[in-house]
Amino acid sequence: MTIASIMLAAGHGTRMKSALPKVLHPILGKSLVLHALSAVENVVDIPPVVVVGHGAEDVQTAIQAGAKHEVHFAVQEPQLGTGHAVMCARELLQGKSEQLIITFADMPLLTQASIERIIQLRQESQSVMVITTVMSEEPRGFGRVIRAEDGSVIAIVEEVDCTPEQLLVREKNTSAYCVDANWLWKSLDGLKPSSKGEYYITDLVAMAVAEGKRVSAHILEDPVEGLGINDRVDLADTERALRMRINRDWMRQGVTFIDPWSTTVGLDVSLAQDVVLQPNTMLYGNTSIGKNSVIGPNTTLIDTQVGENCHIQYSVAESAQIANHVTMGPFARLRKGAVLKDYVHIGNFGEVKDSVLGEGTKMGHFSYIGNADIGKDVNIGAGTITCNYDGKEKHHTQIGDNAFIGSDTMLVAPLKIGKNATTAAGAVVNRDVPENTLVIGVPAKPKERKD
Repeated sequence: MTIASIMLAAGHGTRMKSALPKVLHPILGKSLVLHALSAVENVVDIPPVVVVGHGAEDVQTAIQAGAKHEVHFAVQEPQLGTGHAVMCARELLQGKSEQLIITFADMPLLTQASIERIIQLRQESQSVMVITTVMSEEPRGFGRVIRAEDGSVIAIVEEVDCTPEQLLVREKNTSAYCVDANWLWKSLDGLKPSSKGEYYITDLVAMAVAEGKRVSAHILEDPVEGLGINDRVDLADTERALRMRINRDWMRQGVTFIDPWSTTVGLDVSLAQDVVLQPNTMLYGNTSIGKNSVIGPNTTLIDTQVGENCHIQYSVAESAQIANHVTMGPFARLRKGAVLKDYVHIGNFGEVKDSVLGEGTKMGHFSYIGNADIGKDVNIGAGTITCNYDGKEKHHTQIGDNAFIGSDTMLVAPLKIGKNATTAAGAVVNRDVPENTLVIGVPAKPKERKD
């Protein structure tokens, strides 16, 4: 059967108290609507239709920039409830599918597996409509699922319309549906406005039952899939639930989380077997960690590749490449373009930007290396600074293998220091230094070695 989908993303989200449309608020760096789209993008046979309203232009722009597949849009203006939102997509979808998935953009934890399950259930049960539900003691503003004595679904009652007895019902509607498309388009015109003048998609359940048609319910195995977002408390709860879902998946794949509740792993992060993540570690973007590496505590890596057997603690790296057996921190920083080869060490308060540190090079503490190529087994003393910016342009520094850069050396670029060269403590080096040469002073000048 041909499957289409409608996602409702038109609401104001007034309880968010934000100038940003609710569906564009991010969790783990990705907007709610893009999370929600990921559950249906690979299920449907034709492009999903997103119904937009409040902040329509911004929502469309964000979806077009972040969606993996083509998406079509319908505009709901004015916003007269969920049933009216579905009506707004009729022109784009009527007659184009046999089944229709209806989801909400503020439900980012619903999975593709659950969508596939309600599609399967509708076919197996010959139901005109399948709803998703959760068993929960928390109201969260959800409608209550009302069943007959034989267990069949007969209605969904919105929380504001519930009787005291209905408010005690544990089964809640989570607002994801699979519907017979032909029946839906014919039935929408039968929806009656509420006292607020809005049309509710949930009223379709009672309509179907009145016609003698079957409505089935799929109780979500993981209740967090049903979390919807009304305010920033819900937003925080949902992000926490998503973090724990991701963390549990990685733990089952052989990654150790010392404190998973304080550790954040982004959606696009890759972790190898026997990685250890210490508390307060945050990994975002296209970050990957190799086998047996220990990251953290209190470390943030963004778009950074880390090799095997590394230990990085109390540090920050963005758009950097770290090879194998590297130790870094505490309190080190790698900026864009930093490359650390095997067995490099960067100690406390070291910073590297747009530079390569060769194999075995040591940069103990309180140093800045920018726009530089550093060879193998170089010692970079405390307080060493590459003076790479003259106020207009950045300049390059090159240091050969086995060089020894003394503490508090100022390297005034452009500059080339040869293999096995040495700079004395406090030197200001503004001229190239030949191989096997010791320079000393301000400005630094060659001095005969006594060794």
